[in-house]
Amino acid sequence: MNGILLVDKPEGVSSAGVIRALKGRLGAAKVGHLGTLDPFASGLLPLCIGEATKVARWLLLERKRYEGTIQLGTSTDTLDRTGTVTATAPVPPVTATQLHELSRRFVGPTTQTPPMYSALKRDGVPLYRLARQGIEVDRAPRPIEIHALRLEAGEGGTLEFDVACSKGTYVRVLAADLGAAIGTLAHLSRLRRTEVGAFRIADAQTPEALAAHAGPLPLIPIREALAGLRPLPLSDTEVVRLRHGQQGVLASLPAPHAADETALVVDGTGMVVAVVETIGTDGWRLARLVGA
Repeated sequence: MNGILLVDKPEGVSSAGVIRALKGRLGAAKVGHLGTLDPFASGLLPLCIGEATKVARWLLLERKRYEGTIQLGTSTDTLDRTGTVTATAPVPPVTATQLHELSRRFVGPTTQTPPMYSALKRDGVPLYRLARQGIEVDRAPRPIEIHALRLEAGEGGTLEFDVACSKGTYVRVLAADLGAAIGTLAHLSRLRRTEVGAFRIADAQTPEALAAHAGPLPLIPIREALAGLRPLPLSDTEVVRLRHGQQGVLASLPAPHAADETALVVDGTGMVVAVVETIGTDGWRLARLVGA
């Protein structure tokens, strides 16, 4: 069992809980997920099954898209609705034109300081554990990019949003920053992930539906999941040699298109054998073998 399984995670369950719920269908297959969703969030959770776990890092480079609700006028220690209220503030009136201009201001490359309530580690300890002890440590800002942002006024002092952003973006921090830009406080009250790279929520199913699914699970093949990478063919003989550690066969592959290209090695049937990366502009090195 190898491929990507698209799950529509419901609210109130952790990403690990989704995997546990599907254990009966997945059996002994190795499983990993492409980006954790907080328990209060819902939406697209792509699972890497079997050999697909070996290519997860290339899939994680993809951008993501979310929609949700921001509650204005209140801040929490976790920056979302699960936390304790830390302060309140008046909410100034805001027009559709102002929201449009605000959206434009936030689009583009920028930096973002990770929140204390996050899985990032300091000396091996997750930051959220330190935060629960009332300990706050310095966090270095990290580069992110907001590719697109739409804001609309909602009911009860809320904003509805739709955002496409780079890997590593904390939407909770974005919510707080948007509140500050308006002149008030804010926290994230609802979050739903709708896209991860080329994967879409419309193609996902709930854990319950997948557990009851008759027949093989609807797995996306590894090559299809990595369709953005150029396929480079090797003969069956060369594939055997590569699997035995003889990287010299990579010299027979077509030349790289760029100094930082990543590509797929495929066999005569089109199945993915390996992921390769460039060595300068002249050749390839093995990054990961895939399959038997």
